[in-house]
Amino acid sequence: MATEIYSTKNITLLDGKTFTASPLKIVFLREFMDKFGLMQYVENDEQSIAILAECTKIAMKQYIPEISEDIEDYIDMHILYEIIEAAAGIKVNENKEESVKKQTEEKGETWSDLDLAKLESEVFMLGIWKNYEELENSLSIPELMAVIGSKRELDYEEKKFLAAIQGVDIDKSANKQNEWENLKARVFSKGKTSDGNDVLSLQGPNAVKAGFGIGMGLDYEDLTQN
Repeated sequence: MATEIYSTKNITLLDGKTFTASPLKIVFLREFMDKFGLMQYVENDEQSIAILAECTKIAMKQYIPEISEDIEDYIDMHILYEIIEAAAGIKVNENKEESVKKQTEEKGETWSDLDLAKLESEVFMLGIWKNYEELENSLSIPELMAVIGSKRELDYEEKKFLAAIQGVDIDKSANKQNEWENLKARVFSKGKTSDGNDVLSLQGPNAVKAGFGIGMGLDYEDLTQN
């Protein structure tokens, strides 16, 4: 049984201090991805790393705000890549000959393709947050998706119960899985699949919910990058 919405990573800085890194809250992820978007204009690894360093500063606003502007004294390249991966799921293998830009290129759908406003509006209707700013300070994307998933499941079960009272089995008349599962598949596979049954959808938080998957005990090689 899944017990986590997302995985965390303990990262040790050069001064020996350890902190727990988790997916960025939406407010920081917005800023992070705006900066990361400049990767499309870089011409070499030096420029790529400079952008990733700025992204890391943004991530540290969530993790250890007091050192976010002076990270050069606390990290090396290995630590930088660890932070980038934990914060936004962007993987860079420092031992690969492939350029940093090439390794970080988004495949398929991108961050800007995600209809975040629609998803946030659905969650906001729960009435837990006083405004959208508070919501974005409270939730990361995996948490947002988990809340929406639970809300939709509860809504569906209520409709199913009311229909059953009238002798109607709505499971037979509608495929309740497709729209939601396919949305999650697009998010967690970074646009590589839109099919909720595809193995590529079993990554990160989606794999945790399933209890297994890519990056959660199983590994795979992405041949599209070779």
